[in-house]
Amino acid sequence: MTEKTITRMDLSEAVFREVGLSRNESSQLVESMLLHMSDALVRGEQVKISSFGTFSVREKSARVGRNPKTGQEVPIQPRRVLTFRPSHLMKDRVAEGNRK
Repeated sequence: MTEKTITRMDLSEAVFREVGLSRNESSQLVESMLLHMSDALVRGEQVKISSFGTFSVREKSARVGRNPKTGQEVPIQPRRVLTFRPSHLMKDRVAEGNRK
């Protein structure tokens, strides 16, 4: 497996090449999409992208954890966590990549 990371710049460049917008417009489009997605998640909404997957926020309640080194109990505060559930099509595409 490669260690390549896709960045905002890479996404902007892909929009520039494939859609034909200017580099500045492509960058603005990517930034706007990411802002809309993150704003929706902050509001507790799901972000569902067909054939890709669903991003959602889950509430985790307070609980007691344990320090693995000392075994001492430690309280864990309630928090919101971001989750991603890939679509079946995405799972299949990733599985296909494993067979190469």
